[in-house]
Amino acid sequence: MMGLEAVGDLALHTILSKLEAEDSARAACVSKKLRASASEDSLWSHFCARDLDLSQPLDPHGNLTPSFKEGYQLWREAFHMYPWSLVKRVKKCWDKLRNWLTINFPEAESTLNKGASEDDIQELEKILKVKLPLPTRILYRFHDGQDFEDKHFQNSLVGCPLGIIGGYSFYNHLVTVYLLPLRQVISETKEITPKLDFPGRSKCVVVAASCTYSEKLFFLNCTSGQLYVGTRNLLDDGEMLPCVPNALISSVHDCSVDQQQDAMLLWLEEHGRRLENGIIKLRQEENFRSISQFPEESPLCSTAITNGVKVRASAVFVPEQATSQKYSFAYSIRMSLLPEGCIINGMTFSSCQLHWRHWIIRAKDVVIADVNGEAVVGQYPLLHPGDSEFVYESCTLLPFSSGSIEV
Repeated sequence: MMGLEAVGDLALHTILSKLEAEDSARAACVSKKLRASASEDSLWSHFCARDLDLSQPLDPHGNLTPSFKEGYQLWREAFHMYPWSLVKRVKKCWDKLRNWLTINFPEAESTLNKGASEDDIQELEKILKVKLPLPTRILYRFHDGQDFEDKHFQNSLVGCPLGIIGGYSFYNHLVTVYLLPLRQVISETKEITPKLDFPGRSKCVVVAASCTYSEKLFFLNCTSGQLYVGTRNLLDDGEMLPCVPNALISSVHDCSVDQQQDAMLLWLEEHGRRLENGIIKLRQEENFRSISQFPEESPLCSTAITNGVKVRASAVFVPEQATSQKYSFAYSIRMSLLPEGCIINGMTFSSCQLHWRHWIIRAKDVVIADVNGEAVVGQYPLLHPGDSEFVYESCTLLPFSSGSIEV
């Protein structure tokens, strides 16, 4: 210990900053010099930035605190019943989602509720007779789902397009998924699960659904931690499909291990990654915006350029229209003209118009559909350099879980 006493203040600060915050706090009990160094707010500013990504001394409710040390202590006290590593991971997940929404989709960010209390969560567990997985409990401690106001339903034909999970549209089918607040988890679960016929239904709760008029439901199995989405046969025979590989789910109720993750957390982390990396983006319809689940980046989106015309195509699985025998996929085809225009036989044209389209849909080398004819949905899109993409979205049923479309 005499060696540490002889260390300079800057070196001691550096040593303490390499420790976990709780270890630095323990070091303060050793000597006056260590106590002074471990109490410096610059050290706790470092811990707040490293562990909680905080540049200001804030408590879990977003209120300013007198010091970084006090702010950090309030965070630890608020989540003392959970593994700290899991709390930090969940906060990072929500920060990524909320930051993207704030910049790109603030009207959806404004629908996020403040975090639920432990009492709120325990009340749900008491009413529904379940025990939520640890990651999901912490997710709700940060944000208690989404709530919408009357102004969010301005277009009665659409419903509300502000679900933070997003969705897709084709023909008159529009899905935009949102996270249910706890009170709605209770009401929807009590209403829906008694209608379902499958083993273990009593351990499932409804956690997400479409906030438009095309129904899509997600169920969390509170025992296994798996997240399921209902198929077209949901109400007939309780058919659901898992959203995450079971092998990735671990220790959903065990506080004594370091790596707890349920499907809910994995699902939201992947969603945040796709938003942050531009794999999925906002779509602008005539009078509303929503998050589109159609991928727009490789390898989930295919791109080809012919004679200056750029075509992008991607697809998403549509479980609410699928069954165990038929797989439903929605696909999006986007067309635009490059800045140099349309080039045919060495000649350059400032515009290009679609008069005929031909695409072939296959599943395991079997042709499922061969669409060949004039126009597309009755339109002859005229493309100019710099114009927005012309977007066509449709769907198809396949007898297998994978397929391809050739445009």
